Amino acid sequence: MTFRFTADPIVTGYPSTMGDDVQLNTTTLIRHAARTHPEREIVYRTPQGSWDRYTYAAAYERIIRGANALRGLGVGVGDRVGILDWNSRRHYENYWAIPGLGAVMVQLNLRLGAEDLSFVIRDSGTSVICVDETLLPVAEAVAPMLPEVQAWVVMTDRPLSHIETTLPNVHHYEDLVAAASPNITWPELEERSAYSACYTTGTTGRPKGVYYSHRAISLHAYAIATNIGMVLDDCTMLITPMFHGQAWGLVQAATLMANKIVLPGRYVAEDTRPLTDAIIAEGVTIANGAPAIFLPMLEYIQTLDTKPDLSRLRMMSGATEPPLTMMRGFHELTGAEVVHAYGATETTPLVTINRYKPSVRERLSEDELYELKRKQGLPVAGVDIRLVDGAGKDVPWDGVTQGEICMRGPWVTGTYHNMAEADRADRFLDGYWRSGDVGTIDADGYLKVTDRLKDVIKSGGEWISSIDMENLLLAHPAVAEAAVVGLSHPKWQERPFVLIVPRPGREVSLEQVRMHLSSAFANWQLPDAIEIVPQIPRTSVGKFDKKHIRALYAGTYGGEQTHG
Repeated sequence: MTFRFTADPIVTGYPSTMGDDVQLNTTTLIRHAARTHPEREIVYRTPQGSWDRYTYAAAYERIIRGANALRGLGVGVGDRVGILDWNSRRHYENYWAIPGLGAVMVQLNLRLGAEDLSFVIRDSGTSVICVDETLLPVAEAVAPMLPEVQAWVVMTDRPLSHIETTLPNVHHYEDLVAAASPNITWPELEERSAYSACYTTGTTGRPKGVYYSHRAISLHAYAIATNIGMVLDDCTMLITPMFHGQAWGLVQAATLMANKIVLPGRYVAEDTRPLTDAIIAEGVTIANGAPAIFLPMLEYIQTLDTKPDLSRLRMMSGATEPPLTMMRGFHELTGAEVVHAYGATETTPLVTINRYKPSVRERLSEDELYELKRKQGLPVAGVDIRLVDGAGKDVPWDGVTQGEICMRGPWVTGTYHNMAEADRADRFLDGYWRSGDVGTIDADGYLKVTDRLKDVIKSGGEWISSIDMENLLLAHPAVAEAAVVGLSHPKWQERPFVLIVPRPGREVSLEQVRMHLSSAFANWQLPDAIEIVPQIPRTSVGKFDKKHIRALYAGTYGGEQTHG
C-alpha cells in the first residue's frame, strides 16, 4: 500500500470566520516567550569557555536593540544579512532581530572555502554581515571579493579599539546595541516572505540556496515540539551548528515552548566534555547532534565514577545512522533516549522521526525494537513522502522495495534560489522534492534510508548499501570510523571498498572485516580491499567526502575512475 497525495488544483470551500489574515511571523514566538515566561533562563558559553546566563526578558530587550541597530545601518524589509558565528547568545538574538525587521537572515557556513562562501554571499545579495571576532580570518579571506557588502559588524566583548582587522566599513555590535532604542514596532510580514536562507553544501556544483518562509518555520516549530514531546519544563541544548539548516528548527521550537535554552558556543568534536558536563549540570532534556558528537560524549560518560541520570534526555540524532552500541550505551548507562530523525537543508529539516508506535512496542522484542530505532522513522504530519523508481513510478511500501525518497509539505522547498527552469526536472517530480536518497518504507510506515543514489554500490547488477555496511562496521570493537564506497571494477561494474580508522592500540585486517560483515551480507557483497587510515576525508559539514575517496582510490580494482 502507498499513500501518495495528489497535488490537485486548490479549491475554495465555504468561508470561515477565523482571523486568517493574522500572519505567522517568527517574532510571534519570541514575543510570547518574553511576555509570558520572562524569567526563563538562557544559558550560554562565553568566548573564554566559562558559562553565563540571562533571561528571555533580557534577551528580548537585546533583540529589539539589535534590530534597531541594524535598521540604523540601513537594513530593511527584503534585505539580506549574513551571520558568521558559533552557537552563541548573539547568534540567538540575531535569529529574531534580523527576520523581525522583514530582512532575511543568511546562514553562512564558516566551514566553506573562500570561493564557495563568497559565492553564497554574492548569490544571496547579502549587504551586511555580522561576524564573531574569532572568525575574522574567514571574513577577511572573502571581503576583497565582495565590494557589494556595505557593512561588517564585529561581534565581540572587547572594545573595537582592541580589534585588528582588514575588513572595510567595520562596526562594533555591542556599541550599536548599547546605543539603540529598547522600543520597536515590529512589522507584520506576509507569512510567505523569507525569514532565513541556508545554502546546501554538496560535493558537486555550487551551493544552492534554500529560502525559508516565516510560515514554514512557524509550522515546523510546532511539528518539532509535538513530535519530540516538548513541554514547558524541558531544557534544550543547541548542539547542531546554528549556521546549518536552522539548527534543525530547535531554536524556534524551544522558544515556542519557553524551554530553558543552553547555547554551547564554540566547541570541537574532539573534546565534548564541556558539552557533556553542561548537559548534566543544567539538566538538559532535549539536544540535537550527530553520532560524531554523541559517541565521544558516551565515551566520556563511561569514564565517570558516578553515571548521571539522564532519563529525561531525548537526543535527536541525524546526519548518519546512530550505531546500536551508542543507542544501547546511552540508555543502559544514563537512561537517555537516542531519537533517530531525518531531513535535509531543503526540508527545514524535519521529515521523519523515530518514535515507537504502540502497535510495534506490543509485538516486537527488545532487540527488534532497537533494530527498528536504526530506521529514520515515521513521517511527521504535514509531510507527504513518495518512493519512486528510475522511471518515476511509485514503488510499494513493503520494507524491501527501494526507491528514491521524494517529499512535499509546507516546510519542504518548492525550488532553489535563482534556479533555472530547465533544471527543475532533476530535483522535483510532480511537486515533490527529490532527495537523492534511496530508501524503503515498511508496512508500519517506518522509513529506512539505504543509501544515496550517487553512493549506492552497483555490483553485478545488484545494489549494495554502503550505509548498512558502514553501520555494521561501527559495531566492531576495533573500528572507530568506517567509510564504504563503490570503486570501478572491470568485471562487476563496482565493488565495495572500505576506509577504516581503528581504535587506539587496535589493528584491523581485511579478514576480520569480511568475517564481521558476513553476519548480514552475502559473500559476493563483501569488500575485496580495505585501507587503514588515520582519518577519513570529510566535506565542509563533516560528512564523508565519498567523491574524494572514490577519486583517491579509483584504481584499486583496476577499473576506471567512478563519478559520484
